[in-house]
Amino acid sequence: MPPTNVSRMSRTLVLLVVIVAALYLALCVALFVFQRALIYYPQPRTVGSAETLLTLPIADAQVLVSTRPHEGPNALIYFGGNAEDVSRNLPGFTQAFPDYALYLLHYRGYGGSSGAPCEEAIARDAMKLFDLVHATHPHVAVVGRSLGSGVAVRLASERPAARLVLITPYNSLEELAARQLRWFPVHWLLKDKYQSWRYAARITVPTRLIAAEHDEVIPRPSTERLYTHFAKGVASLQVIPGTGHNSIGDSPEYLKALGDGL
Repeated sequence: MPPTNVSRMSRTLVLLVVIVAALYLALCVALFVFQRALIYYPQPRTVGSAETLLTLPIADAQVLVSTRPHEGPNALIYFGGNAEDVSRNLPGFTQAFPDYALYLLHYRGYGGSSGAPCEEAIARDAMKLFDLVHATHPHVAVVGRSLGSGVAVRLASERPAARLVLITPYNSLEELAARQLRWFPVHWLLKDKYQSWRYAARITVPTRLIAAEHDEVIPRPSTERLYTHFAKGVASLQVIPGTGHNSIGDSPEYLKALGDGL
């Protein structure tokens, strides 16, 4: 008996469902495999020379740190954003914070550091750097911007930082990814979740969150949710008017707000 129109339509519908499901699965696999290429955007180092570079004593990679040595108790460790060359901050930080030794970490794959970036490796490198700096500088301020805010808050929850400053911080990278990729099971696919809220509750040192008024990358509600996870009286939140995610550093209020948090 020849197939009816209804049966042909049913087979066609099943075929379409199979094709769509296969494409969706392929996209999920691609997101899982290539996700770190979507998170990290390594940049070359443009400021400094061999004399201003420190190499961390790490066995599995050559991790570089742009430095401005300074004797005394104070040091500042800086963790940058996902597409930031942290060495560009060296001249401005040197002028703004003359009493601080400066240490700006180049994540693996960034600024001449070898290896590939991932959350756990960066966390280990950050702790190694802190231990090295703290051995000679008892007052260490930890600063993180954008992606680096997740590195900084985790470090400060595990090491005796004197101050913590988070610039354009997020509640979690997982939350941001889920907002951008609504149709995918981000919770199951994401390897590097940077759940800053988990660490915020452990922070006991004075903390300042600095947000851009018109942040087009990290929504203000994400920053405000992070703020609520700190114990009462530990953290303060400052919004710099007229700035965006990438332009906040150009504001004349930026370095002042950063300095007030140190």
